[in-house]
Amino acid sequence: MIIKASAALRNDYSTISNLAKETKEPIYITKNGEGDLVIMDIEAFEKREQMLQLRARVLQAEQERIDGAPTMSVAEARAKTRERLGGL
Repeated sequence: MIIKASAALRNDYSTISNLAKETKEPIYITKNGEGDLVIMDIEAFEKREQMLQLRARVLQAEQERIDGAPTMSVAEARAKTRERLGGL
């Protein structure tokens, strides 16, 4: 966990920015000794968001399966995919 004071962000933004890009980890910014903000590299943030969205879709699909939605085996899914692709 990387923790920096808000003064470091004010006084040396470039160093904090480079640290976020190099580590791909969130940087926790404190103000008066208390947690205030979290800063992340934008690529790391976007990757995290994609992962969270995928996780949400998987959980939704699992809930639908539990609730009785129709399912298919892997073999059935492959056959259906081949059928849609024109028998490739």
